[in-house]
Amino acid sequence: MIASCLCYLLLPAARLFRALSDAFFTCRKNALLAKSSSSQVEGDFAMAPRGPDQEECEGLLQQWREEGSSQVLSTASEGPLIDKGLAQSSLALLMDNPGEENAASEDKWSSRQLSDLRAAENLDEPFPEMLEEEPLPEVEGPMWTAIPMQTDPQYADCAVLPVGALAAEQWEEDPAVVAWSIAPEPLPQEEAPVWSFEGLGQLQPPPVEIPYHEILWREWEDFSTQPDAQGLEAGDGPQFQFTLMSYNILAQDLMQQSSELYLHCHPDILNWNYRFMNLMQEFQHWDPDILCLQEVQEDHYWEQLEPSLRMMGFTCFYKRRTGCKTDGCAVCYKPTRFRLLCASPVEYFRPGLELLNRDNVGLVLLLQPLIPEGLGQVSAAPLCVANTHILYNPRRGDVKLAQMAILLAEVDKVARLSDGSHCPIILCGDLNSVPDSPLYNFIRDGELQYHGMPAWQVSGQEDFSHQLYQRKLQAPLWPSSLGITDCCQYVTSCHPKRSERRKYGRDFLLRFRFCSIACQRPVGLVLMEGVTDTKPERPAGWTESVLEEDTSELEPAFPRTVGTIQHCLHLTSVYTHFLPQRGCPEVTTMPLGLGTTVDYIFFSAESYENGNRTDHRLYRDGTLKLLGRLSLLSEEILWAANGLPNPFCSSDHLCLLASFGMEVTAP
Repeated sequence: MIASCLCYLLLPAARLFRALSDAFFTCRKNALLAKSSSSQVEGDFAMAPRGPDQEECEGLLQQWREEGSSQVLSTASEGPLIDKGLAQSSLALLMDNPGEENAASEDKWSSRQLSDLRAAENLDEPFPEMLEEEPLPEVEGPMWTAIPMQTDPQYADCAVLPVGALAAEQWEEDPAVVAWSIAPEPLPQEEAPVWSFEGLGQLQPPPVEIPYHEILWREWEDFSTQPDAQGLEAGDGPQFQFTLMSYNILAQDLMQQSSELYLHCHPDILNWNYRFMNLMQEFQHWDPDILCLQEVQEDHYWEQLEPSLRMMGFTCFYKRRTGCKTDGCAVCYKPTRFRLLCASPVEYFRPGLELLNRDNVGLVLLLQPLIPEGLGQVSAAPLCVANTHILYNPRRGDVKLAQMAILLAEVDKVARLSDGSHCPIILCGDLNSVPDSPLYNFIRDGELQYHGMPAWQVSGQEDFSHQLYQRKLQAPLWPSSLGITDCCQYVTSCHPKRSERRKYGRDFLLRFRFCSIACQRPVGLVLMEGVTDTKPERPAGWTESVLEEDTSELEPAFPRTVGTIQHCLHLTSVYTHFLPQRGCPEVTTMPLGLGTTVDYIFFSAESYENGNRTDHRLYRDGTLKLLGRLSLLSEEILWAANGLPNPFCSSDHLCLLASFGMEVTAP
């Protein structure tokens, strides 16, 4: 009887307790109850807004009181399954906050309550009055929370994960619980553990970012101890050694005019002051003896570059492009290593010639090496250094060839010795032509048959074969009035100077008054009395042999070949334009993200027979020997550094650097 009565009394109490638990967990306040005391939670939760189910909950409470709540609670408190404090807290919570207004308001309220609870735990301050605060604005994007990895002291750190991802993977049934997750008490700060693995030693976490100087690492390739094509050591005998750098440093004006090419770059690294400091550090690091620069802006040259390079020990020569252009070429050398013999600026613009109406320029210097005292009483031949920046337009290969012919003619004039041979030559710059293009092969092989060739094919920069109309090269490529032969020499250089020049005085000109042609009436001449009706009489003793003798001394016109141009400078490239270790081409620039080679250093070398092959010439070291070079990079490596320019390289071109040795002879 007592047991049945007890069950009768416990049944509504259990039903009520289940209802209280459901209402409690529906409110999703389990985390706060676990962290706070009953009285604190009761007081804090009483401030929460009331829901629409208040009348229903009050009815359940009234029914519970009528059925003898005091006896049920006193009896249940003796059992181990019911906690009296929890029941009282749940009852107070149900009386103060029996329902929810809606899910959205509860989530906002719960997140605010959580932040206040964390602040109170960390600062030991009472909870703020929440009814007087403005609701927090919702922030778009995923919410982040710290989820403890493990409670073991060895793993004291927490992993930061997006709440959305965790809710989708682990707590799909109740996303709000994730937002309410409270991290355990922080452990004392210790040094980050280094996990050791058997056989591997200690492994440190990998760096977040590889430095640019490691990505763009360029090796120095030393050829001083390698035998040449004939098996001879390159370092035999005394040599005058020097280094030369060729660098297109990207004029600031040109960069701003073509800003769409540099959208991948952060604006800060395109600032000229930043770029100038990087360029100067690069010059100081490699410390060349001769520096050939292209795209040098005129105001930057005179205000910053020239004073800075002068402080570094350079003597500089500059040639601005013609017309309204603001950039040009510069050649700088160290007066402690060389003495200037002559400097020749070259302008490719020729008024009245459509083929040569562009403003590109070049600069040719003749330098005399200064032999160190340690080598004794020896001397070295002069060195001719040419620097240029050829037209970019990929469609105008005819203009590129004509500009190169003018430069080679100037080099031929400056480098020609008294015996007709040439001193060592270095030709470098931005030629806007790819390796193995007709222009490149012309410089290296010394000959090009151009007649009928499409103009775009000369430089090989782009393929326009799909276009219906294509400009083709016609012979002769340039008119004779240019004064340059098809062998890329000035006309005055092809003919020896006359010992006695004809003197065109009055007596000499009067001798032509009674020439045979003057005594003949022209066909169609209108007869006018007193004007054209007279005929000069031949004077006595007139002989036509005098005129024939004079006409024999007229200079013959220089011959022109049909569709072929040549030069006799014997040049070869410092670089091979291929990376055998990576199996990919070398790259000197990356326009529009496509790596290509357009910058070169050519130097004079001796050619020899190529066996049965006649398509390419082979060269061996002559008076000028290649001792080393700075390796170039591949397109893949430059992509890893976000292309060019980047924080480490402040130009859209890579610098070229080579070391040479010149033979010295006894006087």
